[in-house]
Amino acid sequence: MPVPTVELAPGLTVSAQGYGAMSVAPVYGAVDLDEALATLHHAVDIGVTFIDTANIYGSGTSEQVVGKLLSDRRDEVQLATKFGLVGGLGKDNRSINGRPDYVHEAIDESLQRLGVDVVDLYYLHRVDPEVPIEETVGAMAELVKAGKVRHLGLSEATGEELRRAHAVHPIAAIQSEWSIISRDVERNVVPTAAELGIGFVPFSPVSRGLLTDAFAPGQIGDGDLRHRFPRFAEGALPANLELRAKVRAVADETDATVAQVALAWLDAKARAFALPSVSIPGTRFAGRVTENAGALDVTLSDEHVARLDALAGEVVGERASDPTWVSLGRE
Repeated sequence: MPVPTVELAPGLTVSAQGYGAMSVAPVYGAVDLDEALATLHHAVDIGVTFIDTANIYGSGTSEQVVGKLLSDRRDEVQLATKFGLVGGLGKDNRSINGRPDYVHEAIDESLQRLGVDVVDLYYLHRVDPEVPIEETVGAMAELVKAGKVRHLGLSEATGEELRRAHAVHPIAAIQSEWSIISRDVERNVVPTAAELGIGFVPFSPVSRGLLTDAFAPGQIGDGDLRHRFPRFAEGALPANLELRAKVRAVADETDATVAQVALAWLDAKARAFALPSVSIPGTRFAGRVTENAGALDVTLSDEHVARLDALAGEVVGERASDPTWVSLGRE
């Protein structure tokens, strides 16, 4: 079946499932960049055309690889990138920069790496606690006027921050972690987005691989970003793998994979909130892109959704090592 489209926000229509290009960078281990590019091409080939990257992924590596895809397929892709995190992803030198001057500097650097003149959706990757969000979004709005950006987004903003930002310039999308076992955004962020008509883009919809059939603890090698997440710690992972087994039981009943169930659950929850939502699972492998897209054809019963809803209360460990870096710790 061809991948359908979703109007994420007025004037921003994207594929009903996107591709998270953090996986193109070596954040979960070494990456063959040629294979990564081939995976990107495969995604677009099958209709997954909403590509999400960021300047910090691999210190620009992800944007550069995405740029190679765009060199002859720009018109087929809805392109999103982000700015605001500086330093090394998953490193102790990481910080946030939402200053207006950096907004202009960051977009020019991203456009150069991507080899394009305009980005369809530009996110503030994290809200800078030292800079009023009105100032950051005001500078981002200048990028729209300059023709460098078509739509604005925020990542991991609270409901209040989202509302304040939207009052300065229309926010097309909010991107935050949302999954079967990460549901804190449903308290404030999701309802605020639904109220304001803002699209939602769940990242880590399969919980960094945990909610897939392919995950095994031995895959987490040196340099893997998952070492920094409490749910993958030695004392937490066995219990969280038991949760995965409960998702697999639903998968077996629906003739689907664990990842497909996790993605289909998100789509069902978004419908319940009357919220346009497009998840962005990431993978280095073309076959996984096809598998993930298959979730769009999976229908979960109300009973299945209810069983999956209960699992968030059983997860061991927070979704972030420092909850103040995500909306969870600031709501």
